[in-house]
Amino acid sequence: MLKQLYIRNFTLIDKLDIHFSQGFSVITGETGAGKSIILGAIGMLLGQRADSRAIKNSSEKCVIEAHFDLTKYDLMHFFNNNDIEYDATDCIIRRELTASGKSRAFINDTPAPLSLLKELGEQLVDVHSQHQNLLLGKQNFQLEVVDIIAKDSVELSGYKKAFHNYKIKTEELDKLKEKIERNSTNADFLQFQYEELNNAGLKQGEQEELEQKAETMSHSEEIKNALYEADRLMSGDREGIISNLKNSLHSLNSISKVMPYVEELTQRMDACYIELKDISQDISALLDSTDFNPSELDAINSRLDKIYNLQQKYHCATVDELIVKHDELKSALDSIENSDEALAEMQKEVDIAMQQCTKAAEALSRKRKTAAVKIEKEMQQFLIPLGIPNVQFKVALENCSFNNDGSDKVAFLFSANRSTTPQPVSQVASGGEIARVMLSLKAMISGAVKLPTIIFDEIDTGVSGKIAEKMAQIMQQMGYNDRQVISITHLPQIASKGKIHYKVFKEETADGTISRMQTLNEEERIREIAQMLSGSDISEAAINNAKELLKQ
Repeated sequence: MLKQLYIRNFTLIDKLDIHFSQGFSVITGETGAGKSIILGAIGMLLGQRADSRAIKNSSEKCVIEAHFDLTKYDLMHFFNNNDIEYDATDCIIRRELTASGKSRAFINDTPAPLSLLKELGEQLVDVHSQHQNLLLGKQNFQLEVVDIIAKDSVELSGYKKAFHNYKIKTEELDKLKEKIERNSTNADFLQFQYEELNNAGLKQGEQEELEQKAETMSHSEEIKNALYEADRLMSGDREGIISNLKNSLHSLNSISKVMPYVEELTQRMDACYIELKDISQDISALLDSTDFNPSELDAINSRLDKIYNLQQKYHCATVDELIVKHDELKSALDSIENSDEALAEMQKEVDIAMQQCTKAAEALSRKRKTAAVKIEKEMQQFLIPLGIPNVQFKVALENCSFNNDGSDKVAFLFSANRSTTPQPVSQVASGGEIARVMLSLKAMISGAVKLPTIIFDEIDTGVSGKIAEKMAQIMQQMGYNDRQVISITHLPQIASKGKIHYKVFKEETADGTISRMQTLNEEERIREIAQMLSGSDISEAAINNAKELLKQ
């Protein structure tokens, strides 16, 4: 539950530090006093986007901080999953906004993105404002109510998985049909392309090898001359390196006995002689074997031209890419040939996925139908004491095509009279009736979902007198069982039922108008309720009436 709210420099609030308690509390104040400012601050804590214009004039930064007690709510998994320190007795959420527009959020002093703040906020506080009454006409909201009462999260999760699989299989079938149809239309062309690439007999690495050969053969004269000259210089009878080296070696050998150092030079020269003689023989052999045939070069260039043309035609950069294209064409032709079998196999998978989806949807629908009966019964129990004695409230469930939420279409039907056929509630209910319907739904939901804090912003719009008193009693009951309910109200009947009473008011200071909020003591509470009963001139009768309301 919300234990403490601290606000600094937010619109008309310079500083506010207020503590809240468990059970049912009320907040009152004149229109424009700043109640909506406090709700706006709470909204920022729940992940709503911030606007630097919300910072109080001349301030550099605004801070909004709330402390929550989570001891009776199983939220440890949220903190563990997001690597945030967990303190069940004091969970701190903070938003900071600077005049430059920079916004920061923290959960237990750990920086957090707004999406994470919103995810946690949805599990801590439910703020019901007047505009939320519009949700009553939304099918998604109505279905969500049914699912909450049905407690069908397991069935809904199972259905979503089955529906996701069914969608994937259906999409795969559609893609296969499109592919087969496209390929069938172009079958002759695909066959021509395949045969052209198949007849080309392409091999990996072929292009690089041919290009190297062509490069070598195009320099045939230069190569022959170089080899001839190298052979002549190496093995010529008089001027050849081998002959001269042999003579030098012979001369050194002749003095090796009288000059020992020459022995080492002789050995080194002998090693060079052997190596150079081998090189000379290799050059001679290469010269003898090198024979360039012009017709062979023409054949190589012709083959390369064919490869280049195929690459340009099929938008490929290499022979490897052409081979891949060849294989793709083969696969496409095979798929045409085997299209009936492939379609039959894929259709079988779709049928199985649809059966699984249907089974999951039926299990979900059964729980929703049971919940619909329960909702109808409990809504009557809530609405009859709220001044609609002849109420008819129906939850109409109809089958529809599969969607992400199942195969059920839901509609809340309402009639305040037994003689009138129920119609969609948003179309026939008055503003006061819609307020009572929404309060009843919230009360019913709060019994099914353990939400720590519920805030009602003028849920009493369009009601008064005894009906307001009954609404207050419902909110009191909602405040039981470790729940916290806070109602912002203009009605004394509701204000008198609060366990704690807070007042929001404006105050003129040297720095301008500011909003304040305070906890009222018994005497202050009597005067506040008396003022709500009689206006600014508080009469003795209003004082007595206020005391009587508080006693009740």
